[in-house]
Amino acid sequence: MAKPDRYISRLRLTGFRNYATAALDIDHRHVVLSGANGAGKTNLIEALSLFSPGRGLRGAPFDTLSQTGGEGIWAVAATIETPDGPVDIGTGNAGIESGRRVRINGVNAKAVEDLGAYLRLLWLTPAMDGLFTGPAADRRRFLDRLVMTLIPDHGLSVAAFDKAMRQRNRLLEENADPAWTAAIEAQMAGFAAAIYFARTDALGHLQHLAGADMESAFPAALLALTPLFKEGESFASSTALEQALVERWRDSRHEDRAARRTLVGPHRIDLRVAHAQKAMPARLCSTGEQKGLLIGLVLAHARLVAAMTGLTPLLLLDEIAAHLDPLRRAALFDALDHLNTQVWMTGTDPVLFKEMAPDAQNIMVIDGALHQLG
Repeated sequence: MAKPDRYISRLRLTGFRNYATAALDIDHRHVVLSGANGAGKTNLIEALSLFSPGRGLRGAPFDTLSQTGGEGIWAVAATIETPDGPVDIGTGNAGIESGRRVRINGVNAKAVEDLGAYLRLLWLTPAMDGLFTGPAADRRRFLDRLVMTLIPDHGLSVAAFDKAMRQRNRLLEENADPAWTAAIEAQMAGFAAAIYFARTDALGHLQHLAGADMESAFPAALLALTPLFKEGESFASSTALEQALVERWRDSRHEDRAARRTLVGPHRIDLRVAHAQKAMPARLCSTGEQKGLLIGLVLAHARLVAAMTGLTPLLLLDEIAAHLDPLRRAALFDALDHLNTQVWMTGTDPVLFKEMAPDAQNIMVIDGALHQLG
């Protein structure tokens, strides 16, 4: 495989999950983590996923990440090789009461989003296999994770909207001064418009790539968002959308107070996915077809991020090969090589990844210890 522009060359874990300490020095090739269930393979790629906004691939609270029986302190550090030289990054909870701190080249970062200048991450886990049949909230989180690899600050808009919406719901419940409610609704509208246009723009570009190759080993996807309003209105500008939301929220206060929640907004949309070749909703496809759609979407989005930002995201693929037939597995490995990025994969059986040799380095994980295989 060609040497990617950026890759992780060092990884250090301290007090993280089942790792008291762990050290890994690697080159630019793909990384295959193999070992028994419970050995710590997913824990390791979860540690990597914390180099992106949010709570990582499991969505776990930061105060639950430390080693059981340890001192409650955890840390993850890595060196990224970039065209401008190595960059040392780290995150952990040492010295703070809640949350986590992020450091770049030994200096505290203002926010975890600052890491986006050096590294972007995408992941697939077995927990995501039910994405198309599960609740809409899961698909929104999946979509927002994709958007954040393009726009790292997108997560801040989502969090700010959620906070403002909770404030509005509380004001409605308390029957507070309408002027206070109107002020909060104006704030919500600004955040909602940023979320809406970030999602629609990203989805439009992703559709172009995800539905382009109808002959791929993975199904092409048709993508759409449900409308913000039942009337299906579209909006050409942020100002128009903000005004429409403010008016809708003002007129629906009585209804929202009775429901004890805000019934209209970006927190209510759903991501619709269909199998393009079969013109069938993804939720009605077979388990294998749904897996193929998900893989195809992530591969297409990785290409999109590379094209739009110049940073090809590193991929974290948990148990990715377990349920793929040999032809699909070979197609996946070929697609990963063409992305020209470092990919971290886990599996119980290293034989599943034998076709990747010599383009992968194999790490055996045994009870929280890493053993690099020749």
